[in-house]
Amino acid sequence: MSRARLAAIVLWLCACSGDSPKSVSIKTIPGHESLVEDTTPKESPRLLPPEAYIHSYLMLFGGLSPMQAQMAAQAGDKTQLFDAWNDYLASLGLPDYRIDMPRATQTNALMLATFERLGVALCDRALEHDAASNVPMAERRVFAFDVPDNLDEAGFSERFDVLHRTFLGYPAKLAPADRVAKFRALYTSTVMNHEAKAAAKSRFKPAQAGWASVCYALVRHPEFHLY
Repeated sequence: MSRARLAAIVLWLCACSGDSPKSVSIKTIPGHESLVEDTTPKESPRLLPPEAYIHSYLMLFGGLSPMQAQMAAQAGDKTQLFDAWNDYLASLGLPDYRIDMPRATQTNALMLATFERLGVALCDRALEHDAASNVPMAERRVFAFDVPDNLDEAGFSERFDVLHRTFLGYPAKLAPADRVAKFRALYTSTVMNHEAKAAAKSRFKPAQAGWASVCYALVRHPEFHLY
């Protein structure tokens, strides 16, 4: 082996034997002390594909099959959510093989409105199921908490956090600071209106109607529909 080649190997071994280079903060580089990181979204919010909404509804309301969801959307008196389900297949983004209509490839406003209507109905049905006194807490689909007639701010926040995690996927304390207050105002106004009108034909007591309205708002929330 030549002396030059041996010297190169020795130098390489010496270089490798030292400590690994330490990371350097970009702010230590002259001219970068006040560098601002651009964290703004680079794309506008987008709607999810129809299949994602369908899957979300089926999972949120108890891991239902499509047929079970259709039955669960019925009221206690067997009143249908839609007058004819088949007429709404296209607006839900589903194919209708009777008239050779393919699956919708893009989500649109009509589809979103139909999913919201379905979500509102399932909120009602879930509340009817969960509010029954004989349903164990572990078997409740959405409202996994008791529904007392009177709630203070802490009691509402604790229960609202359960729904917030269910529908939006993260704790309410990480949401914008005024979110809990806004939803509490919605809950309170619904309870008061329900009491004032003495809604004799309503299936819900005032407190139950308040939680139903909170569920409606979450299932319509932009964070539930956009990404």
